[in-house]
Amino acid sequence: MTLFTFNVIRLLVIAALTAGISFLLAPVLIRFLHKFKFWKKEARKKTITGEEAKVFYSLHKERETTVPRGGGALIWISVLIIIFLFFALSNFIDIWWFPELNFLSKGETWLPLFALIVASIVGLADDVLQIFGKGKYVGGGMGFTRRLLIVILIGLIGGLWFYFKLEWDTIHIPLIFNFPEGIDFFIGLWYIPLFILVMVASWAGGVIDGLDGLSGGVFAAIFGAFSIIAFSQGKADLATFCAVITGTLFAFLWFNIPPARFYMSETGILGLTSTMTVVAFLTDSVLVLPIIAGLMVIEVGSIILQLLSKKFRHKKIWLSTPIHHHFEARGWPAHQVTMRFWIIGIIFAILGVAIRLLG
Repeated sequence: MTLFTFNVIRLLVIAALTAGISFLLAPVLIRFLHKFKFWKKEARKKTITGEEAKVFYSLHKERETTVPRGGGALIWISVLIIIFLFFALSNFIDIWWFPELNFLSKGETWLPLFALIVASIVGLADDVLQIFGKGKYVGGGMGFTRRLLIVILIGLIGGLWFYFKLEWDTIHIPLIFNFPEGIDFFIGLWYIPLFILVMVASWAGGVIDGLDGLSGGVFAAIFGAFSIIAFSQGKADLATFCAVITGTLFAFLWFNIPPARFYMSETGILGLTSTMTVVAFLTDSVLVLPIIAGLMVIEVGSIILQLLSKKFRHKKIWLSTPIHHHFEARGWPAHQVTMRFWIIGIIFAILGVAIRLLG
């Protein structure tokens, strides 16, 4: 058996095993969340500009107050279990091929694992404050400004680590100037603010978590794409890590296809977007990230255009934003919006992988 074949088998088997573990954990997590009534006491009534969110409230007033949040915990708990399970097996079982199953490596998976766990725990704290907090924390959790500062801090730590510890100071620009390979463009110290900017932009894309199963399918396509890119670069451990996240998302989808059994919420969104950013930089694919995550760009763009239209034209473009709520308001069933958006997300991911592999 060649090393290439072994790594492919390892990736697929571990991803499938992770999905199986997630399937077993999900009912336990759902019961736990229901026991503690881990859902909002009231659906959101205001837009980010302080206006009445009448369309959103009419569509989600029941689901927001009956479907538990915190479902994203299934993702990072499953990843932790599988990664440390194989780390333990590789160190304590004296069979030659067991050490090869371990994909926890300093050069490839320490950083994304750290980002996933730290960001997910911060997100979980925000979810707890939204549900059980008192005073200013009720419904709003930490608040937008505080969450933004935390995301900036995570991005700053990541940027400093990449620039000073790993000594990365270039980004790959695909296709342009040197078709089809692209070029590696030196940016020096600007690497740090770029990392922060991408981290914040990725987190903003988390607005996609607002419809049953939508975010799970989109993130599965994104991490599946990065698994292919990492594998093509010879980063088998990182590719396996991304495939493991994809495996957990398949299980998440099983319980979150309309009608949802739980929502991903901030513990899933902040964890996944932070990890996505780190993986994009580790694979030097940051400039194709807006393509791979193209649907998230569209979602954020719809909000920005709506705000600009209301400010300068004094009228809306969409009935509600992000844009998936517009289609809901137009009468599309939730499953129709979700599945059509999945298809768009997969197409973007395929296109992004194709462009990156040219380089």
